[in-house]
Amino acid sequence: MTAISLNRIGALCQRHFYVLRRSPMRLLEMAYWPTMQMVIWGFLSQFLATNSSYIAGAFGVLIAGVLLWDVLFRGQLGFSLSFIEELWSRNLANLYCSPLSPLEHILSLVAMSFVRALIGVLPAMLLAIPFYDFSIFGLGIPLLAFFFNLLIMGCGLGLIVAAMILRYGLAAENMAWFLVFFMAPFSCVYYPLTALPDWAHAFALALPSTHVFEGMRAVLFHGIFPWDHFLAAVGLNAILCVGGMAVYLFSFGQARKLGLLLQVGE
Repeated sequence: MTAISLNRIGALCQRHFYVLRRSPMRLLEMAYWPTMQMVIWGFLSQFLATNSSYIAGAFGVLIAGVLLWDVLFRGQLGFSLSFIEELWSRNLANLYCSPLSPLEHILSLVAMSFVRALIGVLPAMLLAIPFYDFSIFGLGIPLLAFFFNLLIMGCGLGLIVAAMILRYGLAAENMAWFLVFFMAPFSCVYYPLTALPDWAHAFALALPSTHVFEGMRAVLFHGIFPWDHFLAAVGLNAILCVGGMAVYLFSFGQARKLGLLLQVGE
């Protein structure tokens, strides 16, 4: 058995330092998740410190928030991963050698996003009934409105992620996780809009997810369906999807022109 060499250990550490230095995305990832957790739970703790009756007023509000947030997360991740898997297998160029059009590809990704979201969240929704005696299905028809709005938002974000990957390659695949969680503190998943500082209100109200979660709390607290939040979410989702589609088609055109479809892969 050879003696342990500090030089060899230092050489390997130096190799990883070089990788980190040349990859800002890796450095960002290391600080990103702790920061997001701090911001989200910091806002929630600050709000509960002065509104201790909030949870008691609507049992299950946090569980409903977690479950609906996962619809958005799984919907966006399902769209993005279905696209990324084609790159990992170097199959994207093969697809577009066929008569497949970009729109057909996008619609297939939307369908897979729906399937993956259902597979991801339905077991959790069902297990919440025996575990916590809380059924999110008690929301009734509003649950469908919330579900589809979050799913559509996830697909819109997925289009932007796919466009970035087409443009910058798999170095940008971490955006599949970064982008949606960047919006988590401003989506008011676990606390109302009033818990955010004033400077964040405008950005929060520009997100469809904020209107969905504000609507969810209106149903749980007051038993009314907030049409204003629903229509705002629908309108913002339409803008997001049209914008995401335009960005994706532009990136796809550039990738095809520059031959990037043949170069991206694992």
